[in-house]
Amino acid sequence: MSQQSNLFQESNVYIPLADRMRPNTLEGYVGQEHLLGEGKPLRQAIDSKRPFSLIFWGPPGTGKTTLARLIAHNSNAYFITISAVLAGVKDIRAAVEEAKQYQTQGKQTILFVDEVHRFNKAQQDAFLPFVEDGTVTFIGATTENPSFELNNALLSRARVFVLKDLSYPALSDLIEHALADKEKGLGKFALSINEECKNILIESADGDGRRLLNFLEIASEMAMSREQSEEDVWEINKSVLEETLTQSLRRFDKGGEHFYDQISALHKSVRGSNPDGALYWFCRMLDGGVDPLYVARRVVRMASEDIGNADPRGLTIALNAWDVQERLGSPEGELAIAQALTYLACAAKSNAVYTSYKTAMADVKSDPTYEVPIHIRNAPTKLMKDLDYGTGYRYDHDEPSGHSAGQTYFPDEKGETEYYHPVDRGLEKKIAEKLSWIRNRNRGNY
Repeated sequence: MSQQSNLFQESNVYIPLADRMRPNTLEGYVGQEHLLGEGKPLRQAIDSKRPFSLIFWGPPGTGKTTLARLIAHNSNAYFITISAVLAGVKDIRAAVEEAKQYQTQGKQTILFVDEVHRFNKAQQDAFLPFVEDGTVTFIGATTENPSFELNNALLSRARVFVLKDLSYPALSDLIEHALADKEKGLGKFALSINEECKNILIESADGDGRRLLNFLEIASEMAMSREQSEEDVWEINKSVLEETLTQSLRRFDKGGEHFYDQISALHKSVRGSNPDGALYWFCRMLDGGVDPLYVARRVVRMASEDIGNADPRGLTIALNAWDVQERLGSPEGELAIAQALTYLACAAKSNAVYTSYKTAMADVKSDPTYEVPIHIRNAPTKLMKDLDYGTGYRYDHDEPSGHSAGQTYFPDEKGETEYYHPVDRGLEKKIAEKLSWIRNRNRGNY
């Protein structure tokens, strides 16, 4: 249809609306006020036209690439961009050689590496010398936590700035600009959208500006494919949006920052005895496409780490939920996981087992390889018996109260050590009483 001609340049090369709407000036950039407000370090660096090496860390569609381009434009610097998904060391070297040519002309080069976390150590190391000697000013963009994904050498040479999801007002501005802009946007068409439908678009975008503009472009195409209204206006209405957003899923990076943030929120809700919060984050993760079996495995961890012996039934319930998910799948398995989460959230809490295990493990790793004391060694052969294995061992079932008071179980060189300290909650309250009785007897207090 003829109305679609705005989607193509004169060369008939299709350019998505999200790309066409990239601003050319900072004034046209929406969002990230915490970085670009007056007096902020990044804004000062841009205004001074002296950019430094930096890393933009944030979710998709928050303007990382656009901001890098604006920095280069504002600094009158040559802009080279490579994608870590497609590029290798050869591409890095080619970019550096290009930068060197511009350096001889007295022109600064900004090397922008998108998805920089996809580079391995060798690839990251390849451009470090040229960052150090000023051949390029490095700007990296990543959706992953730089602390985990980037070399320390690179991190030490670049300042990290965190970009946030675009706010409701920022996304609303993007819609208004796209519908009004007659040169790059959809302004040459008579398109309209009411507040309710605008809200639906914004919620579906989930903080992602690129996603929002992609949805808007598809919705506008669907609206214009329908019969025009009497007022000569194409309306982006609920019917159009239902078609546009049918296959839409919330943003949920199954291996990235959003994934681990939500897992953390789920775990902390259980630890904080908030079943409602636990259910919310579990449903958020399911809605985003997480594998329920992964959650089931994490629930087992929660049962041991945060409930422990305060309520040992929690571990059984968590394992049963995992089993139901494996056997029956969805939706029965997900309901069982939800049951386990609410039980654990409401259960008495204790991390005594978790902390005692960590302390004991740290001891083992730092201690010498002590021998097992003779009296608690097993003696299944005559030779072992001749070597006194098991000599002096007292069989607890033959002792008064079923406890061999004073018998030792640690290496002689280390001495008896206490790791496990039950809390005064749930079943561990009873365990603490029993353990106190045992430890007193071992000290000779009968």
